[in-house]
Amino acid sequence: MFAQAVTVALALYFVVAALRPDWLQRAPAQVTLGPPGKSVPLLQGASVPASGSYREAAGRAMPAVVNILTSKTSRETHPLLKDPFFRRFFGDRLPPDERMASLGSGVIVSADGYILTNNHVVEGADVIEVGLADGRKAPARIVGTDPETDLAVIRIAARQLPVMVLGDPDAARVGDVVLAIGNPFGVGQTVTLGIISALGRNNLHINHFENFIQTDAAINFGNSGGALVDTHGQLLGINSAIYSQTGGSVGIGFAIPVTTAKSVLDAIVKHGQVVRGWIGIESQDITPELAESFGLGRSSGAIIAGVVRGGPADRAGMRPGDILVAVGGKTVANTGEMLNLIAQLEPGEKTPMRVLRKNRESTLDVTVGKRPRPPQ
Repeated sequence: MFAQAVTVALALYFVVAALRPDWLQRAPAQVTLGPPGKSVPLLQGASVPASGSYREAAGRAMPAVVNILTSKTSRETHPLLKDPFFRRFFGDRLPPDERMASLGSGVIVSADGYILTNNHVVEGADVIEVGLADGRKAPARIVGTDPETDLAVIRIAARQLPVMVLGDPDAARVGDVVLAIGNPFGVGQTVTLGIISALGRNNLHINHFENFIQTDAAINFGNSGGALVDTHGQLLGINSAIYSQTGGSVGIGFAIPVTTAKSVLDAIVKHGQVVRGWIGIESQDITPELAESFGLGRSSGAIIAGVVRGGPADRAGMRPGDILVAVGGKTVANTGEMLNLIAQLEPGEKTPMRVLRKNRESTLDVTVGKRPRPPQ
């Protein structure tokens, strides 16, 4: 009887294995989900799928990005038209004031209410209103502006403000994933995804001092002044401009690195404006054609095309045609680098500058002046 039972059992096993093998497989480990917001430990052998979501980075950064609404008078009016008596005398015959509203974005960088944005967002504004991510609204005042980098600092009087954590643009590399956060076209706070397309973009003739982060994350009208953040939700740059023939995003956007933005912020908070060094020269890059025509033995540096009469460079003996090759011991590669090096110098200090004149190098001690503020 035992042998018959074993034979029947083996026969049934082979029949099931041939016809329904899935009956013989072990059930997979089960994961029991708990209430939302609580993590549940997985059973042994289970794995977490790679979702590719950046919601944690967005969640950290979004509360510190604000919407900025500005309004200003759209036409120039004679000062007499602002006089109440003059307006009462002429009554309805005076043209009505026309006001224009514009949209932008900003980033809260201090619990004291300091907000970084673009200069072109608030330039000429009569009234500035800031909308926080939590629904609060507050009036803002301009602390200071820096047109040469297209940055501005405004401030609101509010408490319990979320603050953006500053990242490290120097550690960023082409291909890194980034998020752009702002208020495009006034539709509300929006997050777009892209990568860093290039670093150190200059000669775009957007600002006087340029060192842009280029990205293909969508940046549109209203995104100006918003945040470009990394996958940890840390601020890498202030979205500033796009290249477009249609007015909309075509995947070429530019952000001002947070290192530049922080130096501008510190200067404005401390002095009310950005103070930069200036020596009074006009320059141009050395091109292969110029190097060949002038018989230059180098392709780096900046050719001095003009010298302001009576300026710091003129008093130190710098002349048109000289090639500036080093500022304060730092090598000059091109005009953009030269401008940045000189701008970082403290007005009033004497700085050695190495120039090449008729293929002979010499060092000139230049007493740095204060860079004039550009006209509005």
